[in-house]
Amino acid sequence: MANPELPPDDLPVLGLDADDTLWENEARFHEVEGRFRDLMEPWADGTTTDSALLATERANIARHGYGVKGFVLSMIVTAVELSEGRVEGRWIGDIVSWGHEMLDHPVQLLDGVTDALDRLGTTHRLLVITKGDLNDQMGKVSRSGLADRFWRVEVVAEKDEASYAAVLDRHGVEPSAFVMVGNSVKSDVLPVLGIGGRAIHVPHTTTWALEEPDPVAVAAAEFPTVDRLADVADLLVARSAGRPS
Repeated sequence: MANPELPPDDLPVLGLDADDTLWENEARFHEVEGRFRDLMEPWADGTTTDSALLATERANIARHGYGVKGFVLSMIVTAVELSEGRVEGRWIGDIVSWGHEMLDHPVQLLDGVTDALDRLGTTHRLLVITKGDLNDQMGKVSRSGLADRFWRVEVVAEKDEASYAAVLDRHGVEPSAFVMVGNSVKSDVLPVLGIGGRAIHVPHTTTWALEEPDPVAVAAAEFPTVDRLADVADLLVARSAGRPS
């Protein structure tokens, strides 16, 4: 998606993650996971349910991808397996309705995001790179009220080195000139470093278990961490001035 009021072509490109970097996301999943635990109580305790659901999600990512739709399908599969087929149809209906609620939920921007983007947009072309279902992700961009601040929006199936390289090549951006900002070390930091780019980590309060990075890879990597998106602009200024960051 292109913004009709494009920033100057000579501005550097700054990559931005969306979910849990610009707006709340993982908290919605945690809330529904709690409902799912309650639903499964006749057949499994909370720990067993959580482990089974995570295993199903891990196994099905390649088939269903990331996002709400894959999550709903994984809950249904897990419910059938844990109950040995005894889960009632009306409860399957409840799971589907939870997914609809998640898809329709208003976008909740994280604190300070709008002002941070306004500042970053004066010095960079803002390229959102997010993974998940295309309709879901683009819907959140539209409902966020932030779309006119983005130079481009890319929705990818996976955030790995190949995906980042393809996105940058498509937009004529050299990896060495690219900086990515996001909350996931696994998805927003390590693969960008792997193709010769730079990355800034902005942690979020909640992290999905499947987004936990390899500790060995993290220990071998060098990247700055800031508390909030609002801190990124000052870090970039310090870097451009040659000061330690």
